[in-house]
Amino acid sequence: MTTVTAPATPSGEGTAGIKRARGGGLWRYLLVRFLLIFPTIFILVTLVFFLMRLTGDPITASLGDRLTPDQLAERIHEAGYDRPIIVQYLEYLGQVFTGNFGNSITDGRPITEVLWTYGSATLELVFYSLIVAFIVGIPLGMVAAYFRDRWGDASLRVFAILCYATPVFFAGLVLKLVFSVWLKWLPVAGRASTRTEIKLQQLDHPTGIYLIDAIQTGSSAAVWDVLAHAVLPALALGLLTAGVFLRLVRTNVIGTLSRDYVDAARSRGVGEFRLVRLHALKPALIPIITVIGLQIAMLLGGAVLTETTFEWKGLGFQLAYYLSKRDFVAVQGIVALLAVIVALTNFIVDIIAAILDPRVRY
Repeated sequence: MTTVTAPATPSGEGTAGIKRARGGGLWRYLLVRFLLIFPTIFILVTLVFFLMRLTGDPITASLGDRLTPDQLAERIHEAGYDRPIIVQYLEYLGQVFTGNFGNSITDGRPITEVLWTYGSATLELVFYSLIVAFIVGIPLGMVAAYFRDRWGDASLRVFAILCYATPVFFAGLVLKLVFSVWLKWLPVAGRASTRTEIKLQQLDHPTGIYLIDAIQTGSSAAVWDVLAHAVLPALALGLLTAGVFLRLVRTNVIGTLSRDYVDAARSRGVGEFRLVRLHALKPALIPIITVIGLQIAMLLGGAVLTETTFEWKGLGFQLAYYLSKRDFVAVQGIVALLAVIVALTNFIVDIIAAILDPRVRY
């Protein structure tokens, strides 16, 4: 009987082939995710445009009760809102792709200037809120998994439900009542005190991110003042996401603790808390990374109510102001930019998730 033996592949060549295949899978995955950004932004911008037009033209919505019919018709004609809707849409797309979002009807400011002026404040608030979500959600999720099906676990699950079920404006009002009115520990509103605001305005190259600008002044009092004003808004918005992180970490840590390699470590006498901290936590963090993009979208949505509650002068605060003035051109521009931010954030999260967990590439 003759045995046919397949030609052996040198181990080095096989390993290199596997690496090339994995690398190709990663780049192919990232290319697909990058290309998906454009149709996503296109669909979102299109939806925003036509939803804004359901109420009529922006001039009538914003100034209809303050102008005579002749003046109103003249303004509508000057702005081009009497043209066919498809012509307006194509012109708007051309402006958006060149970075021109139009001018606000209320104050005449270019929307790009509004975005640049107030966007840094919203970015700063979202950053603080994510820190709160990580600090609260991840450790408490570990504790809940450690005390699985006991009173500690049940209490933390109720806490998580309260975090993401409580309206952010209500949480903000409660925090202001307790820590600002009753205890008088923290400022009630604003991004900084008047004295600190004056110092920040005197900087040659301000960034708009108050913490960085306060550090540039070299004043520790200004830094602490900025941080003190950020505590309550960050808590109100961050607890919303912390509840989601808590339940995700708990569920994934419990699932990881039932794996064979964890049972093997347990049989060698490794303590339960050490198992949770060293063996189960890292795999449990990967799902959190994958949902950060969705949570960024939730935080940007919650920023509208949070900034209004705490008079935090960001995009959410301005969006509420323009909505009250029925300035749909400004609203359209701000919402379109937020859609772009969410799409780009999801792409960055996809990159991190693909690097940390090769399974998502295929």
